[in-house]
Amino acid sequence: MGRSDDIFNNLMVVRGAGDLATAIIIRLHNSGFKVIALDIEKPTVIRRTVSFAQAIFDGQTEVEGVAAKLVGMEDVEDALAKDFIPVVVDPDGKTIEKMRPTVVVDAIIAKRNLGTNKAMAPFTVALGPGFKAGTGDDCDVDCVIETTRGHRLARLIYEGCAEPNTGIPGNIGGYTVERVIHSPCAGLFRSCSRIGDVVHKGDVIAHVGDAEVRAKIDGMIRGLLQDGLCVPDHFKIADIDPRGDQADYLTCSDKARALSGSVLEAVLHYLSENN
Repeated sequence: MGRSDDIFNNLMVVRGAGDLATAIIIRLHNSGFKVIALDIEKPTVIRRTVSFAQAIFDGQTEVEGVAAKLVGMEDVEDALAKDFIPVVVDPDGKTIEKMRPTVVVDAIIAKRNLGTNKAMAPFTVALGPGFKAGTGDDCDVDCVIETTRGHRLARLIYEGCAEPNTGIPGNIGGYTVERVIHSPCAGLFRSCSRIGDVVHKGDVIAHVGDAEVRAKIDGMIRGLLQDGLCVPDHFKIADIDPRGDQADYLTCSDKARALSGSVLEAVLHYLSENN
């Protein structure tokens, strides 16, 4: 990867390219920053229509008018120059040192730290539980952002941690755990539905191995795992929105927008204090 000072000035690297990470990338990109996304070789995101991780399977994807492209490290600068979001397969963040970003954002949403630390960039941000912000030796990042829905959602935390994971999905139309479908066993995932399909309770929407996966409520399939992936037992594979035809599966969610705004606020605060 060649490096142009103009292209890489105040570079942002986002670890993760799922739906929440994608909203953050779009917000930073639309605010004039150059952003690179890092993800695993076979992303297991389900909200694929609003995730730049889909570029890893399709080569290129677009969300809300912003295009992302799967590239190797040698093509990152060219992609940035052409206004693409470069998506790089780098699950461990090994390329971050070479890219020398100003900001690293951990938006993997793993509920635990998968290796992000303050040495990666002058300013580091992480979403959700599993991280501690502050200046102490036991602190992972400079800023943690609350991801639990409620009054504290998207709050910036400069000392301490986000709330622990509740394991309960957000309430939509009175449904929480019923919305999210998990694999009934370990095996190869094969869908027989598509994101955007309206289904009824009891409809078969996919198979894992020889086991049928049925909808637990009426609604629109808002999220569905990439076909052909092998999954363990009780792995999240689909999300049904009870609003049916009124559901929006092509744009970032309200939660994703709130979190993206907080990341931008944290970044701008850091830059105003240090540039």
